[in-house]
Order: sequence, then C-alpha cells, then structure tokens
Amino acid sequence: MKGNEGNNSGCACRFACGDWSWTTFAHRCNYEYRTGETCGMRLVNLTENDKSNCRLCEKIETKYRRRSAEVDRLDRWRREGATLVASMDRSHKLIMDLEKEIRSLQRERDDRRSTLLR
Repeated sequence: MKGNEGNNSGCACRFACGDWSWTTFAHRCNYEYRTGETCGMRLVNLTENDKSNCRLCEKIETKYRRRSAEVDRLDRWRREGATLVASMDRSHKLIMDLEKEIRSLQRERDDRRSTLLR
C-alpha cells in the first residue's frame, strides 16, 4: 500500500495557488438528521500542501503563454512590414479567442473558490 490508501483518514490537498482538492478516502459524518439520511459532510484529518498549482491555474498559465507568443509574433509581423495580412488576422483572432478562454477559466476558478467560502 502507498501513502494513506490503507487507512481511512480524510485527506485534502492544498495547492500553492490556494485551491484544494480531495486526495484519499475522506470520512463522512454519519449524523442522521432524518431517518435514513446522513449528513454526508466530509471530515478532514490531514491537509497536504502541494507546491504546484491546481489544474485550472495551470491551464490559465498555459493560455497566457500561448497568448504572449501570439502577441509577440503579431508585433514582429507588424514591424516587418505587415505583408502577411491573412496570417495577422488569424493571429489576432487567436489572441481574442485565448483571452475569452482565459476569462472563462478565471471565472470558473473564482466561482469554485466562492462556493467553498460559503
């Protein structure tokens, strides 16, 4: 058995960006507030700190790098005389699409964090 797989401890992983996720089996509260229905709240016995970012933050960073590369390419084409009009249009459209995807991912991350704070 590796890590905490053998014991039944609840474990959460906190990423460098502040987000978190469940890692191993988490105990659940067995308090019955109605006959046959349990609370279902997860009980955390251990929190592991991870130096990497969460999946959403990694996707956002990747999109920023792609956007930065496209902006650099577009600027270079403009400096060189703007003869590649179709390529410049495609690059500009790609930059706009990347910005839209970044905003969407940031909104998703913010929504996730705001639901955790309730």
